[in-house]
Amino acid sequence: MNVSDLAAAARARGEPVAWFEQLYAGAGDASAIPWADLRPHPGAVEWLDRHPQSGRALVVGCGLGDDAEELARRGLEVTAFDVSPSAVAWCRRRFPATRVEYVVADAFALPAVWEGAFDFVLEIYTVQSLPPELHTPLAAVIARTAAPGGTLLAIARARTGAVFAGPPWLLTEEELRGLFAGLELEGIEAYADAEAPELRRLRGSWRRPA
Repeated sequence: MNVSDLAAAARARGEPVAWFEQLYAGAGDASAIPWADLRPHPGAVEWLDRHPQSGRALVVGCGLGDDAEELARRGLEVTAFDVSPSAVAWCRRRFPATRVEYVVADAFALPAVWEGAFDFVLEIYTVQSLPPELHTPLAAVIARTAAPGGTLLAIARARTGAVFAGPPWLLTEEELRGLFAGLELEGIEAYADAEAPELRRLRGSWRRPA
């Protein structure tokens, strides 16, 4: 099955996150994971260069770990989680000397000790990898992990036309603005990446009032 078929079958069973473990467990190598570029996300790197962060960081849906490792390289104390045990095991194999704490966790049932615990939260594509009816509740759970005065950075693939079947379910700027309840929006940037064909992205930052 391809990603669309896996996601559709999981959604039909009422288990919309189950397909991530199926994908990672069945992957022979990283080429089978559509979003695994084996490098930190360029949009996050560019933003972090302009907005350095410190303290405790949380990486949502860490995949194969490149974004988490980049934050650790920048001196943050990083916790990174994924719902897929196979993805987390893969991270640990890739980075045996890592300082990152890799954790298996479901974003809808995060550890209670994570609430308000992180100075910086990074979410890239995870919300939009799930069906639209889950975007608002998932984003609200993620938002609660930001500490007072903490920052959340989210990067999404942008939609300018009609909705089409995902994953990913592309987001408009208006849709992204409506996510991460309880945090104050600092700004959203629309930009184009360097891929061919060019893809549009949205990059937003939020802050929890101190």
